[in-house]
Amino acid sequence: MLSQEEAMTIPQITVHNGRVREPGVLAATSLKFNLDEEIRQLQAEPRWQAGHTAKTIAKYLDFRVVLVVMKAGAQLVRHRTAGRISIQACRGSIRVLFSGAFESETVGMAAGDLLMLDREVAHDVEALADSAFLLTIAWPSLDPLLTGEILARAPVHRYGAEVAAIEDDRFLMTGTA
Repeated sequence: MLSQEEAMTIPQITVHNGRVREPGVLAATSLKFNLDEEIRQLQAEPRWQAGHTAKTIAKYLDFRVVLVVMKAGAQLVRHRTAGRISIQACRGSIRVLFSGAFESETVGMAAGDLLMLDREVAHDVEALADSAFLLTIAWPSLDPLLTGEILARAPVHRYGAEVAAIEDDRFLMTGTA
């Protein structure tokens, strides 16, 4: 496992959209992060100033952890994923609107709250204050009968008619901020 100090020695690279980030290690036997520092770095990016930005901090075939930071009033409009998700509020407060079995439900979340949603549950996220949350995505088992379908769908989140993909170590979001 790389320590935070060792990871900091990796040279910075410029990636698309003008972001400068350390490439970092996304998959290993163990990974450790200082979330306060990760949030601070994301909030220094121009994309956060425009409403929101995110960084994939762990990436495996069947599992992702994405740190999302949003300015007050920013929204991630209707989207869903093929995997089960958890949303753990780290800072600020957010509101999650999702479609349940029979009706829509709204859940307010403050730092320390944790929400789980089943597969394919359409949901919106709105920042009520400057906020940060961890999004964890666990895709279904890679049963050989399902592998083709899951691999085709796993790295894609749907935001209404728009599509955002997990590319390299970035979770690219579309929609309005």
